Amino acid sequence: MRLILPLLFTFSIAFGQKDSFYVLKSGSYELTLKGASHFASLPLKCIEKEYPYKTGYSLSGTEMLAAPKTIHPAFYGCFDWHSSVHGHWMLIKLLKQFPNLPEAPIIRQVMRRHLSPESINKELELFNNSDNKGFERTYGWAWLLTLQMELENWDDPDARQWASALQPLSNHLSNATIAFLNKIVYPIRVGEHSNLAFGLSLMYDYAKNAGKKTLKEAIEKASLRFYSNDKGCPIGWEPGGNDFLSPCLEEANLMRKILLPAAYKVWLKKFMPELFLPNFNLAPGEVLDRNDGKLIHLDGLNLSRAWCLNGIGKAINNNALHKLAIKHLNAALPQVASGSYAGEHWLASFSVYALTY
Repeated sequence: MRLILPLLFTFSIAFGQKDSFYVLKSGSYELTLKGASHFASLPLKCIEKEYPYKTGYSLSGTEMLAAPKTIHPAFYGCFDWHSSVHGHWMLIKLLKQFPNLPEAPIIRQVMRRHLSPESINKELELFNNSDNKGFERTYGWAWLLTLQMELENWDDPDARQWASALQPLSNHLSNATIAFLNKIVYPIRVGEHSNLAFGLSLMYDYAKNAGKKTLKEAIEKASLRFYSNDKGCPIGWEPGGNDFLSPCLEEANLMRKILLPAAYKVWLKKFMPELFLPNFNLAPGEVLDRNDGKLIHLDGLNLSRAWCLNGIGKAINNNALHKLAIKHLNAALPQVASGSYAGEHWLASFSVYALTY
């Protein structure tokens, strides 16, 4: 799905280069080859950069006092595991869309090194560790399955090899998700990594695409159990100071995938009636210090809000929500290459997802 724009919208946000990174084509906002190259350059700068690194795993013993690359031979760069995973996803997404991408040879070399059976089997060891069964749940899991889906949907010899290598880890995380949903009692409604609706939304796309019936049904059951009776989401309380996901919009975006169109509209009118008002507005999040790794989350919030607003708007045929999505893109896209590693190691992925979702 591409972000639909009003035909009269003037593109002036491409980092000061009008119509350079994005073009208006048939009423849609599309990346150009130059824009794809620009975005690809950001994760390539860090995808094999070991430090600084933020670990999220528990140390079971002194054998885990090792360099990140030893524990994560596939996903050790870009500051943390999940950022590395969705950096890989973004590079695959761009390479599929732009086969003549100047960075294509480098991307393929990186993928051959990282997405090998040996590297993925080593990655799997951590998830089989009894002290780390919940490592990266559910945010990192969702991005890993999204990477798997992207590879499986690409008719390319290398992609087939990489998808095969990644499959054992994807299978493990699919099964772990089913087990987790069978035991979690309450939804997680925060604006950061553990937001359950976001994770389920991405994993649901994977389950449908891959024909993973058990995973798909587990997500449907959990979504209805947690969210079907929700009413009056307090969107006015958002954003929180560290948010990069909107609890209200992520839930609404998930439920449009779970419910049939007529039922979804009824549910949404109870959950977020404001979305149906002609004057509904939502101010983009503001960032005052882009060297602060938490505060810069708000740039990501604007991007994730954009893809949610676009998806919801399409589901209920509300063009005002598309315009609001554009407003959030205007606020975020010029900040992706801010020069600060705090944002550059991950924001390109969110940008590409927002522009191609």
